[in-house]
Order: sequence, then C-alpha cells, then structure tokens
Amino acid sequence: MTLYRTSVAGFSVLEHHLADHLAEQLAIRMGQTASTSERRSWERSLPALAADLRAAGLDDVEMLVEYQLPLTSKRADVVLAGEHPQTGGPSYLVVELKQWSHAERFEDSDTLVRIEQYGQRPVTHPALQVRDYCDYLVGFTAVLADDPRSVAGAAYLHNATDDGVSDLFALPGDDHGRVFTGQRRGEFQDYLRSRFKPGASGARYADRLATSRIAPSRQLLSVAAEEVRQREMFVLLDEQRDAYNYVLHAVERARRANTKTAVIVSGGPGSGKSVIALSLLGELSRQGRTVLHATGSRSFTQTLRKVAGARAPQVRKMFQYFNSFIAAAPNDLDALILDEAHRIRETSASRWTRAEHRTGKPQVEELLAAARVPVFLLDEFQVVRPGEQGTVEDIEKHAANNGIHVEKINLDAQFRAGGSEEYIQWVRRLLGLSTEGSLQWQGDPRFDVQVVDSPEEMEAVLRGRLEQGYSGRIAAGYCWPWSDPRPDGTLVPDVRIGTWARPWNLKGDRSIGGAPAAALWATDPAGFGQVGCVYTAQGFEYDYAGVILGPDLVWRKDRWVTVRAANKDPDFRNRTKVSDLDFDRLVRNVYKVLLTRGVRGVVIMSTDAETQDRLRRLTLSAARAFALP
Repeated sequence: MTLYRTSVAGFSVLEHHLADHLAEQLAIRMGQTASTSERRSWERSLPALAADLRAAGLDDVEMLVEYQLPLTSKRADVVLAGEHPQTGGPSYLVVELKQWSHAERFEDSDTLVRIEQYGQRPVTHPALQVRDYCDYLVGFTAVLADDPRSVAGAAYLHNATDDGVSDLFALPGDDHGRVFTGQRRGEFQDYLRSRFKPGASGARYADRLATSRIAPSRQLLSVAAEEVRQREMFVLLDEQRDAYNYVLHAVERARRANTKTAVIVSGGPGSGKSVIALSLLGELSRQGRTVLHATGSRSFTQTLRKVAGARAPQVRKMFQYFNSFIAAAPNDLDALILDEAHRIRETSASRWTRAEHRTGKPQVEELLAAARVPVFLLDEFQVVRPGEQGTVEDIEKHAANNGIHVEKINLDAQFRAGGSEEYIQWVRRLLGLSTEGSLQWQGDPRFDVQVVDSPEEMEAVLRGRLEQGYSGRIAAGYCWPWSDPRPDGTLVPDVRIGTWARPWNLKGDRSIGGAPAAALWATDPAGFGQVGCVYTAQGFEYDYAGVILGPDLVWRKDRWVTVRAANKDPDFRNRTKVSDLDFDRLVRNVYKVLLTRGVRGVVIMSTDAETQDRLRRLTLSAARAFALP
C-alpha cells in the first residue's frame, strides 16, 4: 500500500538517498521506473514536509509515502497518521505535495488550473485532487468509514507565494481539501498541530490503516442505492427476473450459511445483461450488502461512472475494473457484479503491477475469490481481443478447481435490434458463427436493415435519423491507421474511402476539438462525425448503427476470407500470440459486435466490391418488402 513508511523522527535516516530508495521500491513493488519529475519531487518536497512536521513538534507522527489508494493504481503523495489532540482517537491527513511556484485558473474554470511547465494542458485544482483522495479512502477503507471525521486533506505548495498562486484561493477549502503555500508555512504548522498531538505515536494508527478491510462503506452503499434508484427505470422480464432473483437469493444464502456460489448469466447482445447488473447493484446497495460493479472495458466503466454518478460523484467508486482485485482479500465483498465478463484477461498483471502481485494467477480466479457471490454476465461471441478468456467453460473450470458451486442462467429474450431474434440469428449465420437459420435476410418489421453503396449514403441516412430525434453512429473494422490529434486540436481524417474521409474517435480521456473523450463516443451526441471502433462501441447501443466492413473480412466465391495485412489493430500483429485461426475468429466477432449495436436498425456497406454484392443479394428481397420510410 505504501512505498516507504517512517516516523518523522526516523525520516532523516534515509533523507540523503531517499529518491534512490523510493525508486528501488517502485521498481520492486510496482514494476515501474521512477520518472525524473518523481525523483525531483521526492528529493525536494518530502524533506520540506518533514521539516515542517519537526518544527511543529510532531516527530512521532507516521509518514506513509506514496500511499496507494485501494482498488486503484493512484497514489497519494503522503498520508500522515497520528493521534488527534481533541478526540484522542486516530487522525489521518492526506497531503498532496506540489513544487509549483505559479498557477492560474484555466480559462474560466473553477476546477482546472494551468501550470507553466505543463504547457496548455490543464490539471485539476490541487484542493479537489486531495479531496477526491480523501473521499475515496473514506468510501473504501473500513476503519475510515466508521470514523470519516478522522480524515483530512491538504495540498502543500511549499515553493509558492500567495501572489503566485492567488487564483487557487478562489475555490473555498474544507476539511478534505485546502491549500497552503510556502508563504503560509507557519499557518500550515498550526494546522498540523490541530490534527496531531505532539508526543503521541502514530504507529498503531498507521498499522490500523494498513491492515484495514477494503470494501465500500455503508454510507457509499446508501448513496449508490439512492442514485441508482433515481436512474433505474428498468423492468425485468422472465429470464432477466429469474437471474436477478437468484443472485439475491445466493447472496442471502451466503450470508446465512457461510457458503459461496458463482453465477454465470449468458446471453446475446441486447438480452438485458447490463440491466440486470445495474438492478442488482442498486438492490444489494439498498440492502446494505458490500457490492461492486466491474468491467474490463474502459469506455463502458467510464460511461457508467458518468451516468450513474452524475449527481453523486462518490457513486463512481462503485464501478471498478477487472484488474482492480489483484490484491483483494478473499470474500471481502458480498457480491461482485462482473459485466461484460467475456473481456476477462489471462492475468491482471501489467507493467504497473507490483512485483509481489506478479504471481501469474489467472484473473478469473482473482474475481472468483473476491466475493462470496461473483456474478459473471457475458456473451461468448463478443470476445474480440487476444487474451480475452471470459467463456462459460473457462469460468466453470476455475470454479471447480477452487471448489466453488456454479449456477448458470441463459437469457433467451432479445431486447436490442427491435426485439428481433431473427436479425441476431441472421448476423451469426451471415458471419459463419452459426449454421442455424437462413442466409437470406427475410426481413422483420421491428428492425430495419439497409445496405448502401457508399459512406456518403450511409452518413446521409443516419443524419436523417438524427434529424428525426434518433441516435446513430458509424463504426468500422480497424482497417485504417489511427493518428493522434494535430497540435492545433483538429482530428486527422484517417478513415478514407474514395473521396470520403472521417477521423476515428479520440483515443484519450479528454475532449479535443469538439469531439468527446473515447469512453463517451457512443453516448455523447458529438460522437457523430467520428468513426468508432469495436473498443468504443462494445457494451453500448444506439438507435441506428452504421457499419463499414473493411478489407480485413471479404467474401470470395463461396466463403469468407480474413486478410491480416488489411487489419491495423496492433493487438493482432503478433502471429505467435494470435494465430491465423484466432485472427479469423476474432475479426468475425468484431463485426458481430458492430452489427448488433442498433436498437431500431442498421445500415451496412463493405469497401470490397464482391462482398458488397453479396450483402446486396442477401438483403434484396427483404429491402423490397420492408423498405425504409
């Protein structure tokens, strides 16, 4: 949880080679190389904080340096632990250290500031940054959840004068986030004495924090329940209700009988898996159960955080990632809702993972262990990346190896594609993922299927739907290069078909040039105008889906042919990791995902003439019978 722990009195022992020691620990524990800016901060900021603590007479306070927040890779610069002078109980102070000497408001924002050395890239106001850290710790650390007033936060700009950062003081401070400058050093020391009792050791309180159980607090669960309830307008039907009720029963049984059950809920696109997941999160939160939601998709998780936590930002903490549980204690949660479980990876380890956590343990086993009732919601035909292993068979195998009973529920109902199971079956048959059903699209009045001859025509059809009040997006196979935005913020139109050219959706987490962040492409109206890929479309739906089949999947005479050279996805380049057979399966799954995002209709075209002709012939009779108005 921390790179270095010491009392203030003991800090001087390592002070002269502190950066080397912390860099070594960062490499050993997290597998990361310390940057030049990190080393500079350790060398300059930590001694300044320690000097102020000594000057305040607080030699017995414990310093937890580079404290990692639970279930995340984020680290607070320092967490101080000691005894509160008034309550006699524990006191913790999260300190964010900044070497800034100048900062100003970014444009007219109350939350963003501009720092000269960062150029034009704005950063979050430091008081808000440390406030988020405090709120997160209280929300997920059991010993703090029981005593939230024991936690406070401060940003210390030890190189700054008040004049140099005057804009920062426009934001009012509070117990979880306030700003001190070097000019206010005496005031900062007074504040430290108001939080910690001189002469009282903080060791036992640091121990208590380090060994605390990690789980969402009851207060957070209460807020999440209220927030999800306000946004929850779901009606669960038949198998959906069966799955929902069974999970609730399993959680209650686990509590009463000290048992453990894994539940696998499988179903195709639009069968209601995510509706079940959010309904369970809301109901279990209302019951006071310790529950979290997790996915393997950055786009999906960030969108859920934005929507579900729009009015209560703390609710965003309820939405985690599959790799968040690499160090979780077994059965700390009553339930773990794993949406999009087909995106489970082989392991959770990455280049940022601590050395002690690089055990090679399968990610599915970490997820099985983390809760008494882990719930896997998946569609095996949506495995689209190398290394994704979320199949019913794999989950069952690992559960059996660990003596865990598995209950399986299949969702047969279809709620996307206008409720047209016929269309879902046709897509599988079209792509060779199934041998059932007719290759000829027979048509369905509930769902519009249209084949167009150009991207210009596709865009015109979808724009017409937008003007009617519907939503729509164009997505394509990963068959064109993907450039970063230009220095002036404009996007590069990489997807070129004839004279038509459009940019891909953004890669990053910030809006640029009027385009939404990558995670919001499918839900922000400004996403129309960029071409999405499977990684931003998967997990989402919109009224009308435009799908461009690229040259990586073409029809030749009597069969589909996959063309590796035409695919630009970097995940598919390594032939050792991704065989030709795997590539063929994954590319078909990619197009299956893209073709099943629409709720009311789909507009399709291929860049290949022979493939386009086949699509035309397979949909011609239905197009005549069910022409789009």
